[in-house]
Amino acid sequence: MYILASPASAELTVKGSRFLAEIFPVSAQEDVRPLLKAQKAKYKDATHVVHAFICGRQGQIMGMSDDGEPGGTAGRPVLDVLKGRELTNCMLTVTRWFGGTLLGTGGLVHAYSEAAKCALANAAVELLVERTSFSFSADYSLYQMLKKRMEGFVLFGVQEQFAEVVTVTGAIESERYADFAATIFDASAGKVQLS
Repeated sequence: MYILASPASAELTVKGSRFLAEIFPVSAQEDVRPLLKAQKAKYKDATHVVHAFICGRQGQIMGMSDDGEPGGTAGRPVLDVLKGRELTNCMLTVTRWFGGTLLGTGGLVHAYSEAAKCALANAAVELLVERTSFSFSADYSLYQMLKKRMEGFVLFGVQEQFAEVVTVTGAIESERYADFAATIFDASAGKVQLS
């Protein structure tokens, strides 16, 4: 499964109707409703704000809404696009401003699918991996040596604070945490332990 690295959007015009697709990262199903409410408030002049979402480590939690479009012509196609990309922990909204020409059920399915695909084409995604946070502190001389050892690992969101000692925080793939902790401990001769 994959997750979004950051929000993305795309716009499409079909026979005068404007479709704005926006995809957002969410961490749980509870995040969907407030985000959808905010989208509807933001686009009060829109005819429809269709959405679909997928959450969970295996993408097992899903939902969608046609928001007044004919059943199965909007939310389902958007959800199918998300499922096809093996995405989880995301919500995609497609906001439509009616342009005066009816698109028919086939035209709606195509327009909503295409808008969703365009937003995903602009989205940066990354592999979903379970991560464990870490923190440690070391004096400056020891830190320089530990920094070299850290280069042998893929770390996420590393931040360093320089004060009387150097404090390092970040995250690592959970399955590599024990190796990383042992490397830091051994390299510092037992003076530095991860917390």
